[in-house]
Amino acid sequence: MPANQKTVLITGVSRGLGRALAEEFIRLGHTVLGCGRSPDEITRLQKQFDSPHDFAVVDVAGDGQVAAWAKRILKSHGTPDLLLNNAGLINRNAPLWEIGAAEFSQIIDVNLKGTANVIRHFVPAMVKRKSGVIVNFSSGWGRSTDAEVAPYCATKWAIEGLTQALAQELPPGMAAVPLNPGIINTDMLRSCFGGSASSYPTAQEWAKIAVPFLLKLGPSDNGKPLTVPIRGAND
Repeated sequence: MPANQKTVLITGVSRGLGRALAEEFIRLGHTVLGCGRSPDEITRLQKQFDSPHDFAVVDVAGDGQVAAWAKRILKSHGTPDLLLNNAGLINRNAPLWEIGAAEFSQIIDVNLKGTANVIRHFVPAMVKRKSGVIVNFSSGWGRSTDAEVAPYCATKWAIEGLTQALAQELPPGMAAVPLNPGIINTDMLRSCFGGSASSYPTAQEWAKIAVPFLLKLGPSDNGKPLTVPIRGAND
């Protein structure tokens, strides 16, 4: 692989930001290793993009599933250069006391535990090599709050703290970054904003800005809470 091409690992590639990121990284000549929970969408990605790209059905909330995936990927493709913990869920709009225990746990399991699971099984190889960038997707709601999204806010505030602590544990030459992607017109945003979501960039439009931004991240960015510089990103 040429020096300017990277191996990029992305969780949550079945749809939304993850799907758009995968397609844009591949368009630019990088190798993408991705996972998602939808067998149908993963099959479509496998048919659309063959080797060296690799897409697998993995629920990041399951530590055993992530462990098996990591073992296979590290053996077949080596250590990723850029790890993007993108997979995430949002609760239905409701006051906190109306969110049931099962729904709350599911959001914690995917958004927070899922991120930790991926770090647990992929980052040791990056640390051993002493290079690579880990990007944990946060949110504007990881640095501010709003009504009716308390469980989601809780996970994204936790991602900010987890990532900044992780940054202090990494060896020189690496970086961990909590990233606010900005406000993008995805299924997740439509679940909160309804029709007004259409006034924001699509995932594909966002990816054309986000991918070059992500590729430029390096050791000097370690521990910095960053935001993709798009319209609406700081709203």
